[in-house]
Amino acid sequence: MHASWKQQLKEEFSKPYFKELHEFVQQERRRHVVFPEAGQVFNAYVETPFDKVRVVILGQDPYHNAGQAHGLSFSVLPGVKPPPSLQNIFKELRSDLGIATPQHGYLARWAAQGVFLLNATLTVRAHEAGSHQGKGWETFTDATIRALSGRPEPVVFVLWGRYARSKKDLIYAHHTVIESAHPSPMSATSGFFGSRPFSKANAALESCGFQPIEWSL
Repeated sequence: MHASWKQQLKEEFSKPYFKELHEFVQQERRRHVVFPEAGQVFNAYVETPFDKVRVVILGQDPYHNAGQAHGLSFSVLPGVKPPPSLQNIFKELRSDLGIATPQHGYLARWAAQGVFLLNATLTVRAHEAGSHQGKGWETFTDATIRALSGRPEPVVFVLWGRYARSKKDLIYAHHTVIESAHPSPMSATSGFFGSRPFSKANAALESCGFQPIEWSL
C-alpha cells in the first residue's frame, strides 16, 4: 500500500474489525484457494496514491476464477481473457469515445493516470462469488471512500449497479457522481450501454481544470 494511503487509513488497521478480518483471510488461505494472491490484495492502493486519485470506479467482488483477480477492480492480467463485464465495458468505451477494443484487459494504465479501481470486498474464495462479503472489507473500503470524499479537490465517482450506487450517501456534494446499471451481461442492456461514463468523467475533470483520462489501453 502506498504511504499516502497508509496515512489516510492508519486508524482502520488498529480497529478490532480489521484484526478479525485479517485473521479470517489468513484462515481462508490455509483452507481454500483465495483470490487475489496475498501480495496483490491492495494493488489499487499501490498503483494509485491517495492524492493522485481523479476517478473512482467501484466494483463489488474480485473475479473468482483462477488467474483473473489481481487487485484492480474489473481488470485482469495480460494474457487472461477479459470476463464478460469487462468486455461490455470495452463495448461502451468504443461506443462512447470511439476507442478500439483493447487486445487485453489489464487496466493498469488507467490506474497510473489516477483511476482508482476499487472493489468493495478485496478477497474472495475461488469459484465462490461473494464468499468474503460481510467479513469486514466493506467497512475498510467505506472508510476509503469517505477519505476520498473528504478531499477538497473534486473526484469523479463512477458507480455501476445497485451495490455501487448504494455508496452514494458516502460522497459529498462537491464531487461528481456518474451512475448507471452494472456492465454484467445480466444488466448491461438495462442502462449501462449508452450511459457514456468515460466521456462524462472526462468532461467533469476538464470542468475542474484537470487533465482528462486517456482511456485507450
